[in-house]
Amino acid sequence: MSKKPSTLTPVEIAREAFQRLGARRIAPTPDAYRIAYEEIQGDGPGASAESVLAAFATKLSRQPGENGLLGTRLVRARENNDWAEFERQLIEFAEENWQNRPLAPQVQHGELVPIDLEREFIRDSKKEKMLREMLARVLVFNLPSLLSTAPELANESRNSGQELKTAFSEQAMNEIIARLKQLSFQIELKTDDMAQQQDLLMRLFQLLLENINGLLEQGSWLSSQIETVQSLIAGPLSTTSLADATKNLKEVIYKQGLLKNTLSEEKVVVKNMMLTFVDRLSAMVSTTDNYQRTIRGFSQQISQAGNIADLNSVLSEIMTETQKAQEEATRSRDAMEDARQEVEKAEERIQTLEQQLLQMGELVREDQLTGSLNRRGMDESLDREITNALRRDTPLCVALLDLDDFKRINDTHGHATGDEVLVHMVQVIRETLRKLDVIARFGGEEFLVLMPETAPQDAVQIITRVQRELTKRIFMHESQRLLITFSAGVAVYHPGESQADLLKRADVALYKAKNAGKNRIVFADPPAPEQVGN
Repeated sequence: MSKKPSTLTPVEIAREAFQRLGARRIAPTPDAYRIAYEEIQGDGPGASAESVLAAFATKLSRQPGENGLLGTRLVRARENNDWAEFERQLIEFAEENWQNRPLAPQVQHGELVPIDLEREFIRDSKKEKMLREMLARVLVFNLPSLLSTAPELANESRNSGQELKTAFSEQAMNEIIARLKQLSFQIELKTDDMAQQQDLLMRLFQLLLENINGLLEQGSWLSSQIETVQSLIAGPLSTTSLADATKNLKEVIYKQGLLKNTLSEEKVVVKNMMLTFVDRLSAMVSTTDNYQRTIRGFSQQISQAGNIADLNSVLSEIMTETQKAQEEATRSRDAMEDARQEVEKAEERIQTLEQQLLQMGELVREDQLTGSLNRRGMDESLDREITNALRRDTPLCVALLDLDDFKRINDTHGHATGDEVLVHMVQVIRETLRKLDVIARFGGEEFLVLMPETAPQDAVQIITRVQRELTKRIFMHESQRLLITFSAGVAVYHPGESQADLLKRADVALYKAKNAGKNRIVFADPPAPEQVGN
């Protein structure tokens, strides 16, 4: 029974023949190819297998990369009528491209297997191309930007990436792989050197800050800024912490710069007033000297006077010079008095400006959003209150507050509304607390309230009063009332207890309040004996 002639073109038949050989794991020899070709071609007329192989080789030689090199070798073998070389090149190509593919099921000769090898080959080629382009992009653009301090390595990375784009032969790829291995080794060495340099620079920076801080007078407005930078570089660095510290310091430094300019102007005023004072004093001394010399001249004239008329003339001149000296002395006295008053006023303005500079320095201890103390200000205030409680033998209580359902507020109404809720909450708490109480932002929606000289039962009552006041003060968002509540854990300080242990007990109590429901207050358990020193 004859087979139905194929309607495929010779090129399509050739492609299909290669696919069948690959599916059957049969080497693409001319004889095997002829059999597969004739199976697809059927009984219809068509070109010979040799002519199709020759056309296939010619078309393949026009392609770029490894396919083009293979096509060139096949064309050369066909021109020399060396079909054995033609067969060897095809077998090597097949083994190289199919050795890592999953084995196709063993089938009898002539049986068809439903597999699209062409599509699979195209898909793998696309993945290889994408991987090559991504690796080249990393080498040409990304890696050099990280190697700005090592220009020779950056140039090597760019050159390797450019050559990777056109490296299609096995020899070229081996050369690129060797260069990349060497580049990786050099980058590893350079990274270690950069890490050591950064560590040494940080140490040098820390020593410089310590030296500057030691030279400053106690209470200087620069001290708080230096201490902020010191605490920042002492802990783990992060982009967020660096950005926040930079933003805060920029604002403070800008405001302090305006005050420093005014302060400099006031100091110039004081300097000019002092110069005026010295000039008037010098003028008064000069006038006094002239007056004394004039009086000595008049004394000689009096001793030589022959009559009353001469004596009267001398006395008249003495009275005139004396009046002039008195008027000059009065003017100098008035000028010096005015200068003294201006100096006193300038000194008062200078003291005010210096106090404002100190207050600006304190801004680095405040949370930028709510105006409460930040973690650094909280640590300093808590240390101070613990010291005062021990010295005065008075109780000290702390309350850790956490806003209820804050995530739901952010998700429902947006983060801007969440920020407004935090500001509203802090404002209500601050207006409800006593003057000696302190509020600080502990982190996120958590706040810490310090209550010096406060017994435990009084501390609970204070926080309860804050809760009630917060529910009374309505917070409106887009004509909608939002109920704002918080849960709290209250703890009293025990002598010998560390600050961390005190806050931990308050946090455990807060956790219990959260589990018990919203808008709750739980008093903390006493510390374990080993947590309290004797």
